[in-house]
Amino acid sequence: MRLAEIADATGGVVIGPDGAPADGAPADGAPADAAASTSVTGGVVIDSREAEEGSLFVALPGEHVDGHDYVATAIARGAASALVARPVPGVATPLVQVPDVQRALGDLARHVLSRLRLAADVRVVAITGSVGKTSTKDLLAQLLTPLGGVIAPVGSFNNEIGLPLTVLRADRSTRVLVLEMGADAPGNITYLTAIAPPDVAVVLAVGSAHLGRFGSVDAIAAAKAELVQGLRQHGLAVLNADDARVAAMAPLAAGERVVTFGKNPDADVRAVGVSTDAEGHASFTLLHSGARADVTLALFGEHHVANALAAVAVAVELGRPLAEVARTLATAAALSAHRMHVVDTPGGVRVIDDAYNANPDSTRAALEALAVMTGRDRRSVAVLGEMLELGEASGTEHDAIGRLVVRLDIARLVVVGAGAYPIHTGARREGAQGEVSTFVETIEDAWELLRTELRPGDVVLVKSSKGAGLARLGDQLTTLGQAT
Repeated sequence: MRLAEIADATGGVVIGPDGAPADGAPADGAPADAAASTSVTGGVVIDSREAEEGSLFVALPGEHVDGHDYVATAIARGAASALVARPVPGVATPLVQVPDVQRALGDLARHVLSRLRLAADVRVVAITGSVGKTSTKDLLAQLLTPLGGVIAPVGSFNNEIGLPLTVLRADRSTRVLVLEMGADAPGNITYLTAIAPPDVAVVLAVGSAHLGRFGSVDAIAAAKAELVQGLRQHGLAVLNADDARVAAMAPLAAGERVVTFGKNPDADVRAVGVSTDAEGHASFTLLHSGARADVTLALFGEHHVANALAAVAVAVELGRPLAEVARTLATAAALSAHRMHVVDTPGGVRVIDDAYNANPDSTRAALEALAVMTGRDRRSVAVLGEMLELGEASGTEHDAIGRLVVRLDIARLVVVGAGAYPIHTGARREGAQGEVSTFVETIEDAWELLRTELRPGDVVLVKSSKGAGLARLGDQLTTLGQAT
């Protein structure tokens, strides 16, 4: 794409080193020479270390780091140009100056997707929900692989920066674009659907994630409903029949059809006879349009049944046979780090690393999975950090998690960080005696405690919001027993 087209798509102008329009734009408004001759032939990056020949570097301003300070580095690594908010002294390469770099990134993604939709049949599948977005995205990417040309986010790229970057990975070979759409404020998803209007909108669940920002679960539901309201004409809404707030979104769907999933007898894609084995793998019979197939998930935890049903609903709508989908679920793994990632360490300890993110719903599900995977023969250990953005409900929600640990008969609880302290007090109030529950201030303190206390056969769950940092502890625990 030439710089002139990028500038036009983003409301910007191609500038030279002095900040003036590159090579002097003619009075009749025709593109300047540099704008006409310079092209971006590579990917779009926000990290200068990832710049390569022909790429476009997006100079995002940050709280601690300003991307404009790294434009020269990106150009030196081969970037063809950069999106900037101001001229960058010392850079001779033509740049595209825009009023707002982050918004320009979204505008560029919208423009590229529109071009691809004109050139080929590209279907956008968008997923939202308080829990399960990344797991469902990973499952769906694997179920759709036989269709060819599938693009899905790396990790949890679900916001105003991550989503456009995912869209901008698409090219003329792309047939399905799987996107996560998250929200921490009203209007977030409306903005994202304006960038990538979905052909299929999947709503998984409404819970208490970001409760502190929204103020109520009903407000969270309204934000999630923005996804089905942003559907393209003739689009499909895929809704969780087991969640009343999600099911109630059906009349709001802007598309033509609604497909439901769940254990509910009225669900279009349904699971019956759900059970979980000693390793934590859920099995069930999958029902859809008169067909049935037996399924055993490769993922750990019964809560993944809902995620699998959502992925199945989309896959069969896009043409995958039900029997093939069921077989794929038996091998479909967690692709994103720190998402119910199970590792058996050299020292004989099983680590369940689910420390990418946490809210009350996902933490309860993870604790229930821990209890099942431990059974009667192994010792269960829960290492829990803070669940962020719960607002005034934070103390109550953390307290409830501590009480649940005791009710599930988890043998050992280690609570990490001041924000998570009510988990410890909740467990004590529920009857945790002696050293069943321990509070430590830091991740380092937790590591020192666990590395000496854990023994072969233990099953350890590590769970917290990303900002609490327990993912680092999860990585450390997987090395237990390694030779040094």
